[in-house]
Amino acid sequence: MILATTTSTQDSGLLDSLLPAFTAATGIEVKVIAVGSGAALELGRRGDADVVLSHAPEAERGYVASRDLVEGRLVMHNEFLVVGPAADPARAKARPLREGLALIARTGPFISRADGSGTDKKESALWKQAGIEPARVARREMTGQGMGATLQVAEQRQGYTLTDRATYLALRGQLTLVPILSGDPELMNVYHVYVVNPATHTRVHATEARAFVGFLVGPGAQQEIAAFGRARYGEPLFAADAVKPDPSSP
Repeated sequence: MILATTTSTQDSGLLDSLLPAFTAATGIEVKVIAVGSGAALELGRRGDADVVLSHAPEAERGYVASRDLVEGRLVMHNEFLVVGPAADPARAKARPLREGLALIARTGPFISRADGSGTDKKESALWKQAGIEPARVARREMTGQGMGATLQVAEQRQGYTLTDRATYLALRGQLTLVPILSGDPELMNVYHVYVVNPATHTRVHATEARAFVGFLVGPGAQQEIAAFGRARYGEPLFAADAVKPDPSSP
């Protein structure tokens, strides 16, 4: 079975924690393709994956409307953070989100993924909400890479970047960057899982895909998600959501 998923689920180590239990319980081997959410959704649209795990709700709506993705379920959430150098040359730390972004935009450097991922789409939305043209952000650099690699570039440049909390915490020991902006409702980061529609894409392993979705939203995996990272980082990297109402569902 092929799982197309965002890099944050891979970089954080969450899949390494979950997949062995799924394979042991079902005998189903999972091949993971970890890319930006935009690329993961396109893999689903082409029928080149069986399951898509994404964190780009607005983008997901189009794939649900086209019936390329079906049987979607809310899995979990965490939050996005703007991280940056501890010296915080923009003086943005703990400011209201839009004010902080405006200060960072004037100072930079800002490191963008620019890879069509859920994080990239969220960054674009945040600049728009703040009334800022991304092209006018001071010393903006685009990596075209995943979250882990982009954090490393931001570290090297001692710049600011937008990251999901899970990947930041997983790599925090390699970084001097610290959270600058956090806690705003606009920074919510929601993950859904979908079966690639077997009625449209005949190569899809529908039985295996549905088994994986059932596993991911089942009590065992949800307990693992809720606890994941607590022992190592002092806090969980994700909040398990499958048993809660899903206001963001496409």
